This record gives sequence, structure tokens and C-alpha cells, in this order.
Amino acid sequence: MSSHGFGAAIVDLDGTLVDTLGDFEVALNLVLAELALPPVDRAFIGRTVGKGSAYLIRSALAAAGGDAASYDLAWAHYQRHYRAVNGHHSTIYAGAEAGLERLRNAGLPLACVTNKPHEFAVALLERKGLARYFDRIYGGDSFERSKPDPLPLVSAAAALGSPTSRTLVVGDSANDAQAARAAGCPLVLVRYGYNHGQPIESAGADALVDRLDEIDLDAWGLPALLNSAAR
Repeated sequence: MSSHGFGAAIVDLDGTLVDTLGDFEVALNLVLAELALPPVDRAFIGRTVGKGSAYLIRSALAAAGGDAASYDLAWAHYQRHYRAVNGHHSTIYAGAEAGLERLRNAGLPLACVTNKPHEFAVALLERKGLARYFDRIYGGDSFERSKPDPLPLVSAAAALGSPTSRTLVVGDSANDAQAARAAGCPLVLVRYGYNHGQPIESAGADALVDRLDEIDLDAWGLPALLNSAAR
């Protein structure tokens, strides 16, 4: 165990490492156009993304006035369109790659745990040059349950050989916060993420940061982080 007290870190993807709203906007609106439905805007997507593809598609159908019975067709269209656009309309957040470097340099094995389907998560991380930082990559379909259930975090921590109490979770939403709290993980949230349109200050993180490269484990240390008020 390193002097800072952490044994591993688990990092979210959408809204934490990469701003993917552009990818979602293009793919979803191609689906809606094929169903002769009006488009949804980026603000709607920012409030809706983070709970998995099924939730996003059902929500978009409802917002566009579509029939819930068209979900299976919309799902098939979405898989095709998202696979084609994945990573082409998205950008890495400033400080995200440097933050991953900092965590690796602190001696931590890393896992990416996202509710994005595993296939799309791996492809996006590889396209953005971020896959090389991670020892494990898990998607919303990697386990029986996805975040905010704690199962993905508990399983990822075990795979990294770290107890959850010493496994730092880094995310952008109450979804991440709920999962981390249930798993018993220390938690850092970014201020710039999506968080379903709600203020991130209400999510109850141990610390808040404006950029991932502000995470300084040697300065904070596990006891200091857990005893501090959210920044």
C-alpha cells in the first residue's frame, strides 16, 4: 500500500473523462429521424445520459412523442448509428489525461467503470488514446446490475486487488456517488459533468475538482480526504 493510503482508483467515462454529448446527439437524432420523430436537443441529453443506453433511448422516444412500442426498433437503429459515430463528435476534457497519468504515477491500478455498453466504452477509450491507462474496462453490460448499484464498483475493486474502503472512485454524477457510497468507496466528483441537470454539490462527494489533474493523492492522503468537507 502506498503512503497516500489508496490501493486503486475507478474512473467513470462519459462526463468525467470525455464529453460525449455530441456523439449521443448525432446518434439519437439519426434514430429519431428514421422513426419520423423530431430531434432532441443537447440540453435534454445532458440531463438524461448516465443511466445506460436503454434509459437514454426510452427517454428520447418519450420526449420526441414516439410510441414506447417502437423501442426495440429504436434500439437496433441506435446500436448501428452509435457504433458509427462513437468518438467522432466528442472531446477529452482538459486535464483528464494528465489526471490519469497522475493516478498511475501514484502507483494505482485503474479501472474504468461506465454505464456505456462495454463494446462502445472500449472503442471510445481506444479512439481517444486513453485505454492504455486502464487495467480493466467495464461497461453497463459487464455485470448483472449497473451503477448506481454498487456491484460494478465492488467487482472492479476486487479485480484490482484493492478493498473498496481504499479504492478511490472518480465520477461526475449522483449515479457515481450513490454507487460509491453503497460500495464504501472514497469519492471525488468533477464539477463539469452532466449529473442529470442537478448541482453536483448536492451529491455528497468527499472532494470536488474542476479538472482531474487537480487530484493530488500525496497532498490529500486517504485520511485527509475522508475527513475533509467537499471542496
